Amino acid sequence: MRAAAVESEAATAGRAHALTLYEAAFLSGGPARVADLTLVSMARQRRLLLAHTGWATVVDPRGRDDMERSVIGAIGPEGQSRIAPVREATAAADAVSGLADRLVDAGLAVPDDARADVAAGVRQVRLAAVTVVLLGAIALLTPAPSDMPRGLVALWFGLPFALTLSCLAIARIEVHPYARWASPAGQRLLGSLARYSAADDPTYLTSVAVHGIRAVGEPDLRAALAHREPQHRRL
Repeated sequence: MRAAAVESEAATAGRAHALTLYEAAFLSGGPARVADLTLVSMARQRRLLLAHTGWATVVDPRGRDDMERSVIGAIGPEGQSRIAPVREATAAADAVSGLADRLVDAGLAVPDDARADVAAGVRQVRLAAVTVVLLGAIALLTPAPSDMPRGLVALWFGLPFALTLSCLAIARIEVHPYARWASPAGQRLLGSLARYSAADDPTYLTSVAVHGIRAVGEPDLRAALAHREPQHRRL
């Protein structure tokens, strides 16, 4: 009954809701996508410099909303910081948590416990597939006490293996790339944004919100956001 009630609420949610860019970013890619969108937006307005070497420098210290203030606060009073920790701190900020709560209350986002249940279910099916393969290999390698054909033994294990693979295939096809964050109602709203063309989205911020940093047009800015911190060896 609880699942039916949730599904009913999700079916009616968002009918009169127009997604903001931050909301679209969260539903598409979660807190990290919101942080990326904020950084790109501020960089394109020349209020934040993002170097391809992986450094962020504040140009305008006045944040225009809670997300921007979270970015400026994550960079710190010196006005300069590595991009990677800024992204992490922004994604974990109260502004993003509040956004997530509002989307869940509106029936557009998937609650944390539901995401955990889906992920756990997929892991269990994968584990079942691996277990079937291992048990089948052991059965085929172990000398049979009777004259049972090995082909029949392989068939016995092949059927459950095919079943688990089909379950994983169905999950991959039916679970939308942003279904981890967006409810069915949220996915419907995102579907309309995903069809935006370059003419409809001249600043490409909608594309960044839905598709991530791969939609960033400037090579230097894309390189800055794709920069990864070097892994230091332990002495």
